[in-house]
Amino acid sequence: MSNWKSALLAGAMAFAPVHAAAAPKEAPLAEAVAPADDQDEVNSEAEMANAKAKMQKEIDQAIAMIEKIFGVDKLPPIAPAQLALAQQTTTALVPPGSLAKMIDNMYGKFFKGLMGELGGMSDLMLSIKTGVESEKIEALDEKSKTAIADLFDPQRQQREEQAMNVIKPLITEALGDLEGPMRNGMAHAFARKFTAQQLGEMNAFFATPTGKAYADEWMALQADPEVMLAMVKAVPPLINKFMDRGPEIEGKLKDLPKERQLADLSDAELVKLAKLMKVDVKTLKENRDAWKTADEDATEVTMDAADAAADAATAAADAAGDWDPSFDRENWSEADRTRVEELETAASEASSAAYDAEQAAIANARKKKPSK
Repeated sequence: MSNWKSALLAGAMAFAPVHAAAAPKEAPLAEAVAPADDQDEVNSEAEMANAKAKMQKEIDQAIAMIEKIFGVDKLPPIAPAQLALAQQTTTALVPPGSLAKMIDNMYGKFFKGLMGELGGMSDLMLSIKTGVESEKIEALDEKSKTAIADLFDPQRQQREEQAMNVIKPLITEALGDLEGPMRNGMAHAFARKFTAQQLGEMNAFFATPTGKAYADEWMALQADPEVMLAMVKAVPPLINKFMDRGPEIEGKLKDLPKERQLADLSDAELVKLAKLMKVDVKTLKENRDAWKTADEDATEVTMDAADAAADAATAAADAAGDWDPSFDRENWSEADRTRVEELETAASEASSAAYDAEQAAIANARKKKPSK
């Protein structure tokens, strides 16, 4: 099979399940008369067709799900005059080549710089390749780092440029194909969101030199390095805000009732559930009892380990002499501190084991086929 067809097949498989690659059986006559190379070609084309069909089926299922969730298929029709105004608006906002221009900001600037870093120039990559601590590599000058990277890959820069020259035209072509559907979808959304007067005013603005300049650049500016950098810089304060308010959020969520499990349902509720699911109530009762047993065993193991750790902590604090309300472990003996830490580790492992046992019990219960 040719290299380019192998690459295409690999690309298709990235979007399709592994089982989609299974080649269907060819007719015995084709197998008998086709030479080995030709047969490989036939099989590869069948694999490709199968992968595409599987992918299309899954996309159709996703489309149906989205339509159902958002009720898109139940929206009322749009008046042709209103849609025409919206199409004029979105044609101005998404002119041909606008998506490619947006990618150029990332591909030509951000992506190229990233390729240089990951291609062997970063301290981390050099550390991985050589096994030398990154701190030592960090102390080297850029000339030395470049020379080291070139030892591993003298054609590094040429390879990066070649990859960009091969990939970029394909991306540009694909984005061009995407622009039409994007404009159409936006036109329908704009037609429903804005009035005819508002759309007319937008179109009048986009017809001016300033409006045209804005429409040509607004999408590309979303991927401008300064915009991306500003967004990255805004992440730590955002995370800190959630961390600072963690106790407050946790306190408010504690009051919410927990989701009920099968083990929490009464016999009457199990009967109702069995009717709804059209299964034998006996199966549900067996699963419920199995989960209850697993929960009780897990709770007992965890409580025993926690009690042992608490007793050890109290003994260590008493052995330190004066009672220390902060339970400062620096005042403990080495033996007591070791014992407490070992028991704490055991408690943690017991808790983890209890959780694993619970999940295993759930999995085993789910494997049982309900009787009809």
